Amino acid sequence: MATATQVTGAWILILLYMAVVLFFVIRGASKIKNISDYALGNILFSPYAVGLSLAAAMTSAATFVINPGLIANFGISGVISYGIALPIAAVASLALLTKSFRKYGETVKALTLAQWIGKRYNSKPYSLFMAFLSLLLITFIVLILVAIVSVISKAINADPIWVLTGVVVFVFGYMMFGGANSMVYTNTIQALIMLVVAFILLGSGIKFFGDGIGGFFAQLREIDPALTTPTNPGSPLFRNFYEIIFAQVVVGIAIVVQPHIITKSLLLKKESDVNKFLVTAIVVELIFFFVVFAGLYARMAFPDLSIEGVALKNDEIIPVYVVQLFAGNILAVVVGLVVVLGLMSAGMSTLEGLIQSVSTSITSDIIKPLVGENKLSDVTQIRINKMAIIALGVVAWFIARGQILNPNLSVAILAQNGVYAFFSAAFIPVIFGIFVKDVKTHIPFAATVTAVVVHFTVFFGLEPLVEAGWNFGFFNQFLIGPVKNPAIASSTAIVVSTLLAFILLIFQKKKAS
Repeated sequence: MATATQVTGAWILILLYMAVVLFFVIRGASKIKNISDYALGNILFSPYAVGLSLAAAMTSAATFVINPGLIANFGISGVISYGIALPIAAVASLALLTKSFRKYGETVKALTLAQWIGKRYNSKPYSLFMAFLSLLLITFIVLILVAIVSVISKAINADPIWVLTGVVVFVFGYMMFGGANSMVYTNTIQALIMLVVAFILLGSGIKFFGDGIGGFFAQLREIDPALTTPTNPGSPLFRNFYEIIFAQVVVGIAIVVQPHIITKSLLLKKESDVNKFLVTAIVVELIFFFVVFAGLYARMAFPDLSIEGVALKNDEIIPVYVVQLFAGNILAVVVGLVVVLGLMSAGMSTLEGLIQSVSTSITSDIIKPLVGENKLSDVTQIRINKMAIIALGVVAWFIARGQILNPNLSVAILAQNGVYAFFSAAFIPVIFGIFVKDVKTHIPFAATVTAVVVHFTVFFGLEPLVEAGWNFGFFNQFLIGPVKNPAIASSTAIVVSTLLAFILLIFQKKKAS
Protein backbone atom coordinates (compact mmCIF):
# COMPACT_ATOMS: atom_id res chain seq x y z
CA MET A 1 0.00 0.00 0.00
CA ALA A 2 1.23 3.48 -0.84
CA THR A 3 1.85 5.84 2.07
CA ALA A 4 -0.19 9.02 2.58
CA THR A 5 2.76 11.08 1.26
CA GLN A 6 2.99 8.90 -1.86
CA VAL A 7 -0.76 9.17 -2.47
CA THR A 8 -0.74 12.98 -2.15
CA GLY A 9 2.29 13.27 -4.42
CA ALA A 10 0.76 10.92 -6.97
CA TRP A 11 -2.43 12.99 -7.14
CA ILE A 12 -0.45 16.20 -7.68
CA LEU A 13 1.60 14.47 -10.37
CA ILE A 14 -1.47 13.11 -12.17
CA LEU A 15 -3.20 16.51 -12.18
CA LEU A 16 -0.07 18.23 -13.52
CA TYR A 17 0.29 15.54 -16.20
CA MET A 18 -3.33 16.05 -17.25
CA ALA A 19 -2.83 19.81 -17.48
CA VAL A 20 0.27 19.48 -19.68
CA VAL A 21 -1.43 16.96 -21.99
CA LEU A 22 -4.51 19.17 -22.37
CA PHE A 23 -2.31 22.16 -23.21
CA PHE A 24 -0.75 20.30 -26.15
CA VAL A 25 -4.08 18.81 -27.22
CA ILE A 26 -5.68 22.26 -27.43
CA ARG A 27 -2.62 23.57 -29.27
CA GLY A 28 -2.69 20.68 -31.76
CA ALA A 29 -6.48 20.61 -32.20
CA SER A 30 -6.54 24.22 -33.36
CA LYS A 31 -4.59 23.20 -36.47
CA ILE A 32 -6.80 20.25 -37.52
CA LYS A 33 -8.98 20.97 -40.54
CA ASN A 34 -9.56 17.46 -41.94
CA ILE A 35 -9.00 13.75 -41.28
CA SER A 36 -5.57 13.88 -42.97
CA ASP A 37 -4.42 16.50 -40.45
CA TYR A 38 -5.69 14.24 -37.63
CA ALA A 39 -3.87 11.16 -38.98
CA LEU A 40 -0.55 12.65 -40.14
CA GLY A 41 -0.42 16.17 -38.76
CA ASN A 42 0.30 19.40 -40.60
CA ILE A 43 3.23 20.68 -38.54
CA LEU A 44 6.92 20.37 -39.46
CA PHE A 45 8.27 18.13 -36.69
CA SER A 46 11.89 17.60 -35.73
CA PRO A 47 13.16 14.13 -36.79
CA TYR A 48 14.44 13.66 -33.24
CA ALA A 49 10.96 14.38 -31.86
CA VAL A 50 9.38 11.91 -34.29
CA GLY A 51 12.07 9.34 -33.43
CA LEU A 52 11.36 9.72 -29.73
CA SER A 53 7.64 9.54 -30.50
CA LEU A 54 8.16 6.24 -32.33
CA ALA A 55 10.32 4.81 -29.52
CA ALA A 56 7.62 5.72 -27.02
CA ALA A 57 4.87 4.24 -29.17
CA MET A 58 6.79 1.06 -30.03
CA THR A 59 7.96 0.23 -26.51
CA SER A 60 4.88 0.58 -24.41
CA ALA A 61 3.57 -0.27 -20.99
CA ALA A 62 3.98 -3.89 -22.08
CA THR A 63 7.74 -3.26 -22.00
CA PHE A 64 7.78 -1.27 -18.75
CA VAL A 65 5.02 -2.97 -16.74
CA ILE A 66 3.62 -6.22 -18.15
CA ASN A 67 6.68 -8.01 -19.59
CA PRO A 68 8.90 -7.38 -16.53
CA GLY A 69 6.19 -9.15 -14.54
CA LEU A 70 6.61 -12.19 -16.79
CA ILE A 71 10.39 -12.00 -16.27
CA ALA A 72 9.79 -11.90 -12.50
CA ASN A 73 7.82 -15.12 -12.88
CA PHE A 74 10.09 -16.99 -15.28
CA GLY A 75 13.58 -15.45 -15.14
CA ILE A 76 16.50 -14.96 -17.50
CA SER A 77 14.89 -16.98 -20.31
CA GLY A 78 12.33 -14.18 -20.59
CA VAL A 79 15.08 -11.54 -20.70
CA ILE A 80 16.70 -13.34 -23.65
CA SER A 81 13.32 -13.52 -25.41
CA TYR A 82 11.80 -10.09 -24.69
CA GLY A 83 14.97 -8.08 -24.00
CA ILE A 84 17.36 -9.36 -26.68
CA ALA A 85 15.89 -11.57 -29.46
CA LEU A 86 12.73 -9.59 -30.21
CA PRO A 87 14.29 -6.08 -29.94
CA ILE A 88 17.24 -6.85 -32.25
CA ALA A 89 14.91 -8.29 -34.89
CA ALA A 90 12.46 -5.39 -34.51
CA VAL A 91 14.98 -2.57 -34.91
CA ALA A 92 16.67 -4.31 -37.86
CA SER A 93 13.28 -4.66 -39.53
CA LEU A 94 12.42 -1.04 -38.76
CA ALA A 95 15.65 0.21 -40.37
CA LEU A 96 15.09 -1.95 -43.45
CA LEU A 97 11.42 -1.19 -44.05
CA THR A 98 10.99 2.45 -43.06
CA LYS A 99 12.56 4.22 -46.04
CA SER A 100 10.83 2.12 -48.68
CA PHE A 101 7.46 2.27 -46.95
CA ARG A 102 7.76 6.02 -46.52
CA LYS A 103 8.53 6.59 -50.21
CA TYR A 104 5.46 4.70 -51.35
CA GLY A 105 3.33 6.15 -48.54
CA GLU A 106 4.16 9.67 -49.69
CA THR A 107 3.43 8.79 -53.32
CA VAL A 108 -0.07 7.43 -52.64
CA LYS A 109 -0.84 9.84 -49.75
CA ALA A 110 -1.90 6.96 -47.47
CA LEU A 111 -3.26 7.87 -44.04
CA THR A 112 -3.40 4.31 -42.69
CA LEU A 113 -1.82 0.92 -43.28
CA ALA A 114 -5.08 -0.40 -44.74
CA GLN A 115 -5.10 2.47 -47.24
CA TRP A 116 -1.46 1.86 -48.10
CA ILE A 117 -2.20 -1.80 -48.88
CA GLY A 118 -5.39 -0.97 -50.80
CA LYS A 119 -3.65 1.62 -52.99
CA ARG A 120 -0.51 -0.46 -53.46
CA TYR A 121 -2.55 -3.37 -54.83
CA ASN A 122 -5.30 -1.22 -56.36
CA SER A 123 -7.92 -3.12 -54.38
CA LYS A 124 -10.59 -1.45 -52.26
CA PRO A 125 -11.88 -4.81 -50.93
CA TYR A 126 -8.35 -5.63 -49.71
CA SER A 127 -8.15 -2.27 -47.96
CA LEU A 128 -11.55 -2.86 -46.33
CA PHE A 129 -10.51 -6.35 -45.19
CA MET A 130 -7.31 -5.01 -43.59
CA ALA A 131 -9.29 -2.23 -41.91
CA PHE A 132 -11.56 -4.78 -40.25
CA LEU A 133 -8.53 -6.82 -39.20
CA SER A 134 -7.04 -3.69 -37.60
CA LEU A 135 -9.85 -3.88 -35.03
CA LEU A 136 -7.80 -6.71 -33.47
CA LEU A 137 -5.57 -3.92 -32.14
CA ILE A 138 -8.27 -3.22 -29.56
CA THR A 139 -6.67 -6.05 -27.57
CA PHE A 140 -3.47 -4.00 -27.31
CA ILE A 141 -5.46 -0.95 -26.23
CA VAL A 142 -6.82 -3.17 -23.44
CA LEU A 143 -3.30 -4.20 -22.38
CA ILE A 144 -2.21 -0.56 -22.11
CA LEU A 145 -5.29 0.34 -20.09
CA VAL A 146 -4.71 -2.53 -17.66
CA ALA A 147 -1.06 -1.51 -17.20
CA ILE A 148 -1.86 2.18 -16.64
CA VAL A 149 -4.68 1.33 -14.23
CA SER A 150 -2.41 -1.01 -12.27
CA VAL A 151 0.22 1.73 -11.88
CA ILE A 152 -2.20 4.50 -10.91
CA SER A 153 -4.39 2.41 -8.60
CA LYS A 154 -1.35 1.21 -6.64
CA ALA A 155 0.06 4.75 -6.45
CA ILE A 156 -3.14 6.31 -5.06
CA ASN A 157 -4.65 3.27 -3.27
CA ALA A 158 -7.79 3.44 -5.41
CA ASP A 159 -10.22 0.87 -6.78
CA PRO A 160 -8.86 -0.18 -10.20
CA ILE A 161 -12.28 -0.16 -11.90
CA TRP A 162 -12.86 3.49 -10.95
CA VAL A 163 -9.33 4.32 -12.13
CA LEU A 164 -10.06 2.50 -15.39
CA THR A 165 -13.15 4.63 -15.91
CA GLY A 166 -11.23 7.84 -15.28
CA VAL A 167 -8.38 6.88 -17.61
CA VAL A 168 -10.74 5.90 -20.43
CA VAL A 169 -12.76 9.10 -20.16
CA PHE A 170 -9.65 11.31 -20.06
CA VAL A 171 -7.48 9.67 -22.75
CA PHE A 172 -10.21 8.78 -25.24
CA GLY A 173 -11.73 12.21 -24.58
CA TYR A 174 -8.66 14.22 -25.50
CA MET A 175 -7.80 11.93 -28.43
CA MET A 176 -11.11 13.00 -30.01
CA PHE A 177 -9.51 16.39 -30.64
CA GLY A 178 -5.69 16.27 -30.70
CA GLY A 179 -4.60 13.72 -33.30
CA ALA A 180 -1.06 13.58 -34.69
CA ASN A 181 -0.28 17.25 -34.06
CA SER A 182 -0.63 16.92 -30.30
CA MET A 183 0.53 13.29 -30.18
CA VAL A 184 4.07 13.97 -31.38
CA TYR A 185 4.47 16.64 -28.70
CA THR A 186 3.07 14.45 -25.91
CA ASN A 187 4.94 11.35 -27.13
CA THR A 188 8.23 13.26 -27.17
CA ILE A 189 7.76 14.43 -23.58
CA GLN A 190 6.68 10.92 -22.58
CA ALA A 191 9.71 9.36 -24.27
CA LEU A 192 12.11 11.68 -22.43
CA ILE A 193 10.46 10.82 -19.10
CA MET A 194 10.54 7.11 -20.01
CA LEU A 195 14.26 7.38 -20.78
CA VAL A 196 14.95 8.77 -17.30
CA VAL A 197 12.76 6.10 -15.72
CA ALA A 198 14.42 3.33 -17.74
CA PHE A 199 17.77 4.20 -16.17
CA ILE A 200 16.20 4.49 -12.70
CA LEU A 201 14.58 1.06 -13.00
CA LEU A 202 17.72 -0.55 -14.42
CA GLY A 203 19.73 0.97 -11.57
CA SER A 204 17.15 0.19 -8.88
CA GLY A 205 18.57 -3.27 -8.26
CA ILE A 206 22.19 -2.25 -7.83
CA LYS A 207 22.06 -3.44 -4.21
CA PHE A 208 21.62 -6.99 -5.47
CA PHE A 209 25.05 -6.85 -7.16
CA GLY A 210 27.01 -6.47 -3.91
CA ASP A 211 28.82 -9.74 -4.64
CA GLY A 212 29.11 -9.12 -8.36
CA ILE A 213 27.22 -10.69 -11.23
CA GLY A 214 27.92 -14.18 -9.88
CA GLY A 215 26.39 -13.21 -6.55
CA PHE A 216 23.36 -11.76 -8.32
CA PHE A 217 22.66 -15.03 -10.11
CA ALA A 218 23.36 -17.01 -6.94
CA GLN A 219 20.56 -15.09 -5.19
CA LEU A 220 18.19 -15.87 -8.07
CA ARG A 221 19.17 -19.55 -7.97
CA GLU A 222 18.32 -19.65 -4.28
CA ILE A 223 14.79 -18.49 -5.05
CA ASP A 224 14.37 -20.86 -8.01
CA PRO A 225 17.13 -22.45 -10.12
CA ALA A 226 14.92 -22.12 -13.25
CA LEU A 227 15.20 -18.31 -12.99
CA THR A 228 18.87 -18.44 -14.07
CA THR A 229 18.72 -20.96 -16.93
CA PRO A 230 18.50 -19.83 -20.59
CA THR A 231 15.39 -21.96 -21.02
CA ASN A 232 12.58 -22.49 -18.51
CA PRO A 233 10.74 -25.76 -19.30
CA GLY A 234 8.23 -25.08 -16.53
CA SER A 235 7.01 -21.82 -18.07
CA PRO A 236 4.30 -21.48 -20.73
CA LEU A 237 6.32 -18.93 -22.75
CA PHE A 238 10.07 -19.68 -22.56
CA ARG A 239 10.40 -23.48 -22.70
CA ASN A 240 13.09 -23.88 -25.39
CA PHE A 241 15.13 -21.87 -27.88
CA TYR A 242 12.56 -22.31 -30.64
CA GLU A 243 10.08 -20.42 -28.45
CA ILE A 244 12.57 -18.00 -26.92
CA ILE A 245 14.59 -17.04 -30.01
CA PHE A 246 13.18 -18.29 -33.33
CA ALA A 247 9.54 -17.38 -32.65
CA GLN A 248 10.47 -13.99 -31.17
CA VAL A 249 12.83 -13.11 -34.05
CA VAL A 250 10.06 -13.85 -36.57
CA VAL A 251 7.60 -11.80 -34.49
CA GLY A 252 10.16 -9.00 -34.07
CA ILE A 253 10.67 -8.73 -37.82
CA ALA A 254 6.91 -8.55 -38.42
CA ILE A 255 5.99 -6.35 -35.45
CA VAL A 256 7.09 -3.23 -37.33
CA VAL A 257 4.15 -3.45 -39.76
CA GLN A 258 1.69 -2.33 -37.07
CA PRO A 259 0.03 0.89 -38.27
CA HIS A 260 1.03 3.05 -35.30
CA ILE A 261 4.67 2.07 -35.93
CA ILE A 262 5.35 1.90 -39.65
CA THR A 263 3.24 4.95 -40.52
CA LYS A 264 5.18 7.13 -38.06
CA SER A 265 7.78 7.93 -40.73
CA LEU A 266 5.05 9.63 -42.78
CA LEU A 267 5.10 12.46 -40.21
CA LEU A 268 8.49 13.50 -41.59
CA LYS A 269 8.24 16.14 -44.28
CA LYS A 270 11.84 15.87 -45.56
CA GLU A 271 13.70 12.79 -46.83
CA SER A 272 16.93 14.08 -45.30
CA ASP A 273 15.41 13.66 -41.82
CA VAL A 274 14.87 9.89 -42.09
CA ASN A 275 18.32 8.79 -40.87
CA LYS A 276 18.19 11.11 -37.84
CA PHE A 277 14.71 9.77 -37.08
CA LEU A 278 15.86 6.12 -37.33
CA VAL A 279 19.01 6.51 -35.21
CA THR A 280 17.07 8.31 -32.46
CA ALA A 281 14.27 5.75 -32.47
CA ILE A 282 16.52 2.66 -32.51
CA VAL A 283 18.92 3.76 -29.75
CA VAL A 284 16.11 4.79 -27.41
CA GLU A 285 14.02 1.69 -28.21
CA LEU A 286 16.85 -0.69 -27.33
CA ILE A 287 17.25 1.01 -23.95
CA PHE A 288 13.51 0.77 -23.35
CA PHE A 289 13.34 -2.90 -24.35
CA PHE A 290 16.00 -3.87 -21.81
CA VAL A 291 13.93 -2.48 -18.94
CA VAL A 292 12.39 -5.96 -18.70
CA PHE A 293 15.56 -6.88 -16.76
CA ALA A 294 14.05 -5.00 -13.80
CA GLY A 295 11.65 -7.92 -13.47
CA LEU A 296 14.52 -9.89 -11.92
CA TYR A 297 14.90 -7.20 -9.24
CA ALA A 298 11.20 -7.45 -8.49
CA ARG A 299 11.52 -11.21 -8.05
CA MET A 300 14.31 -10.67 -5.52
CA ALA A 301 12.17 -8.13 -3.70
CA PHE A 302 9.23 -10.58 -3.64
CA PRO A 303 10.81 -14.07 -3.70
CA ASP A 304 7.46 -15.85 -3.44
CA LEU A 305 5.65 -13.22 -5.57
CA SER A 306 3.41 -12.15 -2.73
CA ILE A 307 3.11 -9.21 -0.36
CA GLU A 308 1.68 -9.44 3.13
CA GLY A 309 0.54 -12.95 2.34
CA VAL A 310 -1.41 -11.94 -0.78
CA ALA A 311 -0.23 -13.37 -4.12
CA LEU A 312 0.66 -10.76 -6.72
CA LYS A 313 -0.93 -10.95 -10.16
CA ASN A 314 1.62 -10.76 -12.98
CA ASP A 315 0.46 -7.33 -14.15
CA GLU A 316 0.76 -5.69 -10.72
CA ILE A 317 4.26 -6.94 -9.81
CA ILE A 318 6.17 -3.91 -11.17
CA PRO A 319 3.70 -1.26 -9.84
CA VAL A 320 3.90 -2.83 -6.35
CA TYR A 321 7.70 -3.09 -6.64
CA VAL A 322 7.92 0.63 -7.44
CA VAL A 323 5.58 1.67 -4.61
CA GLN A 324 7.49 -0.48 -2.07
CA LEU A 325 10.96 0.47 -3.31
CA PHE A 326 10.43 4.22 -3.18
CA ALA A 327 8.54 4.50 0.10
CA GLY A 328 10.44 6.33 2.84
CA ASN A 329 11.98 9.81 2.89
CA ILE A 330 10.87 12.67 0.65
CA LEU A 331 13.69 12.13 -1.86
CA ALA A 332 12.72 8.47 -2.30
CA VAL A 333 9.07 9.43 -2.72
CA VAL A 334 9.95 12.05 -5.36
CA VAL A 335 12.06 9.54 -7.31
CA GLY A 336 9.23 7.03 -6.99
CA LEU A 337 6.76 9.55 -8.38
CA VAL A 338 9.04 10.15 -11.37
CA VAL A 339 9.02 6.39 -11.97
CA VAL A 340 5.22 6.30 -11.68
CA LEU A 341 5.07 9.14 -14.22
CA GLY A 342 7.37 7.18 -16.52
CA LEU A 343 5.26 4.03 -16.27
CA MET A 344 2.14 6.08 -17.03
CA SER A 345 3.95 7.71 -19.96
CA ALA A 346 4.97 4.31 -21.31
CA GLY A 347 1.31 3.42 -21.48
CA MET A 348 -0.10 6.73 -22.65
CA SER A 349 2.35 7.08 -25.54
CA THR A 350 1.30 3.81 -27.18
CA LEU A 351 -2.35 4.20 -26.22
CA GLU A 352 -2.53 7.52 -28.06
CA GLY A 353 -0.96 6.01 -31.18
CA LEU A 354 -3.34 3.05 -31.15
CA ILE A 355 -6.46 5.16 -30.63
CA GLN A 356 -5.39 7.48 -33.43
CA SER A 357 -4.56 4.72 -35.92
CA VAL A 358 -7.56 2.47 -35.20
CA SER A 359 -10.10 5.30 -35.17
CA THR A 360 -8.65 6.76 -38.39
CA SER A 361 -8.89 3.34 -40.02
CA ILE A 362 -12.53 2.95 -38.90
CA THR A 363 -13.38 6.38 -40.36
CA SER A 364 -11.29 6.38 -43.54
CA ASP A 365 -11.12 2.69 -44.40
CA ILE A 366 -14.45 1.26 -43.21
CA ILE A 367 -17.16 3.91 -42.90
CA LYS A 368 -16.08 6.19 -45.76
CA PRO A 369 -15.87 3.41 -48.43
CA LEU A 370 -19.14 1.83 -47.25
CA VAL A 371 -21.02 5.17 -47.30
CA GLY A 372 -19.37 6.49 -50.46
CA GLU A 373 -15.98 8.09 -51.09
CA ASN A 374 -17.35 11.56 -51.91
CA LYS A 375 -20.40 11.66 -49.65
CA LEU A 376 -18.69 12.71 -46.44
CA SER A 377 -17.36 16.22 -45.92
CA ASP A 378 -14.21 16.89 -43.87
CA VAL A 379 -16.34 18.09 -40.95
CA THR A 380 -18.51 14.96 -41.09
CA GLN A 381 -15.46 12.68 -41.20
CA ILE A 382 -14.00 14.36 -38.12
CA ARG A 383 -17.34 13.90 -36.31
CA ILE A 384 -17.48 10.23 -37.31
CA ASN A 385 -13.90 9.82 -36.09
CA LYS A 386 -14.90 11.19 -32.69
CA MET A 387 -17.82 8.76 -32.50
CA ALA A 388 -15.46 5.91 -33.44
CA ILE A 389 -13.19 6.90 -30.55
CA ILE A 390 -16.14 6.88 -28.14
CA ALA A 391 -17.14 3.40 -29.34
CA LEU A 392 -13.54 2.19 -28.97
CA GLY A 393 -13.45 3.54 -25.43
CA VAL A 394 -16.64 1.73 -24.41
CA VAL A 395 -15.52 -1.62 -25.88
CA ALA A 396 -12.03 -1.30 -24.39
CA TRP A 397 -13.47 -0.48 -20.94
CA PHE A 398 -15.56 -3.66 -20.81
CA ILE A 399 -12.74 -5.93 -21.99
CA ALA A 400 -10.18 -4.27 -19.69
CA ARG A 401 -12.50 -4.68 -16.71
CA GLY A 402 -12.62 -8.42 -17.34
CA GLN A 403 -8.82 -8.61 -17.63
CA ILE A 404 -8.33 -6.70 -14.36
CA LEU A 405 -10.73 -8.93 -12.45
CA ASN A 406 -9.97 -12.30 -14.09
CA PRO A 407 -6.68 -12.39 -16.05
CA ASN A 408 -5.37 -15.59 -17.66
CA LEU A 409 -1.80 -15.23 -16.27
CA SER A 410 -1.51 -11.79 -17.86
CA VAL A 411 -3.36 -9.40 -20.14
CA ALA A 412 -0.28 -9.85 -22.37
CA ILE A 413 -1.71 -13.16 -23.62
CA LEU A 414 -4.93 -11.51 -24.83
CA ALA A 415 -3.08 -8.55 -26.37
CA GLN A 416 -0.39 -10.58 -28.09
CA ASN A 417 -3.02 -12.90 -29.54
CA GLY A 418 -4.87 -10.01 -31.19
CA VAL A 419 -1.92 -7.85 -32.20
CA TYR A 420 0.24 -10.72 -33.45
CA ALA A 421 -2.66 -11.99 -35.59
CA PHE A 422 -2.95 -8.55 -37.20
CA PHE A 423 0.68 -8.02 -38.10
CA SER A 424 1.00 -11.65 -39.22
CA ALA A 425 -1.76 -10.85 -41.73
CA ALA A 426 -0.15 -7.53 -42.73
CA PHE A 427 3.41 -8.84 -43.09
CA ILE A 428 3.37 -10.21 -46.66
CA PRO A 429 1.31 -7.39 -48.23
CA VAL A 430 3.74 -4.84 -46.78
CA ILE A 431 6.90 -6.80 -47.67
CA PHE A 432 5.74 -7.64 -51.19
CA GLY A 433 4.37 -4.13 -51.60
CA ILE A 434 7.80 -2.70 -50.88
CA PHE A 435 10.15 -5.19 -52.54
CA VAL A 436 8.24 -7.13 -55.23
CA LYS A 437 7.18 -5.47 -58.48
CA ASP A 438 4.17 -6.48 -60.58
CA VAL A 439 2.75 -8.90 -58.03
CA LYS A 440 -0.85 -9.97 -58.58
CA THR A 441 -3.21 -8.94 -55.77
CA HIS A 442 -4.42 -12.49 -55.12
CA ILE A 443 -0.95 -13.50 -53.86
CA PRO A 444 -0.64 -11.15 -50.84
CA PHE A 445 -4.39 -11.51 -50.20
CA ALA A 446 -4.07 -15.30 -50.04
CA ALA A 447 -1.13 -14.86 -47.66
CA THR A 448 -3.16 -12.51 -45.45
CA VAL A 449 -6.11 -14.92 -45.19
CA THR A 450 -3.75 -17.86 -44.61
CA ALA A 451 -1.93 -16.01 -41.83
CA VAL A 452 -5.19 -15.24 -39.98
CA VAL A 453 -6.47 -18.82 -40.33
CA VAL A 454 -3.16 -20.42 -39.30
CA HIS A 455 -2.67 -18.08 -36.34
CA PHE A 456 -6.05 -18.74 -34.75
CA THR A 457 -6.01 -22.43 -35.67
CA VAL A 458 -2.68 -22.93 -33.90
CA PHE A 459 -3.77 -20.90 -30.88
CA PHE A 460 -7.33 -22.22 -30.47
CA GLY A 461 -8.04 -25.06 -32.87
CA LEU A 462 -5.40 -27.76 -32.44
CA GLU A 463 -5.67 -28.46 -28.70
CA PRO A 464 -8.86 -30.59 -29.12
CA LEU A 465 -7.05 -32.65 -31.78
CA VAL A 466 -4.06 -33.24 -29.49
CA GLU A 467 -6.41 -34.27 -26.69
CA ALA A 468 -8.12 -36.64 -29.15
CA GLY A 469 -4.80 -38.36 -29.83
CA TRP A 470 -3.38 -36.49 -32.82
CA ASN A 471 0.39 -36.15 -32.66
CA PHE A 472 2.07 -32.98 -33.97
CA GLY A 473 5.45 -34.10 -32.65
CA PHE A 474 7.65 -31.28 -31.33
CA PHE A 475 4.70 -28.87 -31.63
CA ASN A 476 2.43 -30.72 -29.19
CA GLN A 477 3.93 -28.87 -26.21
CA PHE A 478 2.89 -25.51 -27.67
CA LEU A 479 -0.71 -26.49 -28.42
CA ILE A 480 -2.02 -27.49 -25.00
CA GLY A 481 -2.35 -25.98 -21.55
CA PRO A 482 -4.29 -23.17 -19.88
CA VAL A 483 -1.79 -20.56 -21.15
CA LYS A 484 -0.53 -20.67 -24.74
CA ASN A 485 2.19 -18.54 -26.31
CA PRO A 486 0.82 -16.24 -29.06
CA ALA A 487 4.34 -15.96 -30.52
CA ILE A 488 4.15 -19.62 -31.55
CA ALA A 489 0.87 -19.08 -33.39
CA SER A 490 2.12 -15.86 -35.00
CA SER A 491 5.53 -17.11 -36.10
CA THR A 492 3.91 -20.23 -37.57
CA ALA A 493 1.37 -18.08 -39.42
CA ILE A 494 4.09 -15.79 -40.78
CA VAL A 495 6.28 -18.69 -41.96
CA VAL A 496 3.38 -20.58 -43.60
CA SER A 497 1.90 -17.49 -45.29
CA THR A 498 5.35 -16.40 -46.52
CA LEU A 499 6.03 -19.83 -48.04
CA LEU A 500 2.62 -19.78 -49.72
CA ALA A 501 3.21 -16.28 -51.10
CA PHE A 502 6.56 -17.22 -52.62
CA ILE A 503 5.15 -20.41 -54.14
CA LEU A 504 2.32 -18.42 -55.73
CA LEU A 505 4.81 -15.80 -56.92
CA ILE A 506 6.94 -18.48 -58.61
CA PHE A 507 3.84 -19.81 -60.38
CA GLN A 508 2.93 -16.26 -61.49
CA LYS A 509 6.41 -15.70 -62.97
CA LYS A 510 6.41 -19.07 -64.72
CA LYS A 511 2.98 -18.35 -66.19
CA ALA A 512 4.12 -14.91 -67.37
CA SER A 513 7.18 -16.38 -69.09
